[in-house]
Amino acid sequence: MAQRFPLEPSTPAALDLDPAALGRLDEIINRHVAEGRYPGAQIAVARRGRLALVRTYGDARLAPERIAARDDTLWLLYSNTKVVTACAVWVLADRGALRFTDRVAEHLPGFEAHGKGEVTIVQLLTHRAGFPNADVPREAWEDHELLRRAVCRFTLEWTPGSRLHYHSRSAHWTAAAMIEAITKTDYRAFVREHVIEPLGLGGELFVGLPDARHAGAADMHEPAPDGGRQVRREEENQPAFRRAGTPGGGGYGTARAMAAFYQMMLNGGRLAGVRLLSPRTVQYVTRDFTGDMVDSYMGMPMHRGLGPHLRGASDTIRGLGSLASPRTFGHGGVGSSYCWGDPDSGVSFAYLTNSRVPDPWHSARLDLIANAVHAAID
Repeated sequence: MAQRFPLEPSTPAALDLDPAALGRLDEIINRHVAEGRYPGAQIAVARRGRLALVRTYGDARLAPERIAARDDTLWLLYSNTKVVTACAVWVLADRGALRFTDRVAEHLPGFEAHGKGEVTIVQLLTHRAGFPNADVPREAWEDHELLRRAVCRFTLEWTPGSRLHYHSRSAHWTAAAMIEAITKTDYRAFVREHVIEPLGLGGELFVGLPDARHAGAADMHEPAPDGGRQVRREEENQPAFRRAGTPGGGGYGTARAMAAFYQMMLNGGRLAGVRLLSPRTVQYVTRDFTGDMVDSYMGMPMHRGLGPHLRGASDTIRGLGSLASPRTFGHGGVGSSYCWGDPDSGVSFAYLTNSRVPDPWHSARLDLIANAVHAAID
């Protein structure tokens, strides 16, 4: 029996969202697809525990034949996955299995090697751990003893806590190994059993995509070198990548599942009557831990929480929209997507596409799209 989706359907007007402003959002995305900027996309807007809209555009696949995207198409989340993986750490903190101020090595024996013994979980999840360019071998996707050893062998590039620099893969591989050391469970299974399924999202959100669901996943593309067409990316469309569920960038989901996840956070850790987290934990992980520190990878302050980042009050911000409330929090996926929640209005939004496009166009379009949603909030 299919699991009931946790958000009841509604309409923008019933949730005090301006249909005209959301119509402009629709026009922007339709224009992008018509121009060939990306083959397909999906958006979802939610408020007050209800879905204002879900819309799907264009194609999930281009070759060997065009396949139209559907409302149940699964999209590669890229680094939106980081917040879902981090949520498993939040659950463990809520249950008393760890403290955010603990050193990672207290829970992952051997991690203290190469001077990493003082790295805290806060530093890890705010991208200040000091090993941003570390990675694990591909074999560690399935060999999790190798994963543990590889993470423990990471070496510092600078003193933990002294700098802010986006850890694209290394921080969340470390979090995954720590989850496994604490729970004695594959991190993908723990995320599924203790985050995704309790929220009622088991059919639409995955960290580790089962083989039986691969046919329903959108292919990921990128612009051809001549810029005139979209070409299929190789690695992300392979079965091994999809089933691996890399914790920093390999999740799959629908836009409405991500909008629902952020509704849970906006509602103090509850979704559809299910309490996943305590309100205090949600408040803690959505604090601005890094203030005006410039993320040297992003080139701007990113106002990092313990998983998501915040809008803050800096002149520029990635993905959340320049019009956003300073408390708005969320995350993006490289060149393709952004998902966020606004505590001031209770609105959550997910925008997923299936092409990895470069800056400056990528960041500029994200600002336009997010601002169209913010402009709709009454």
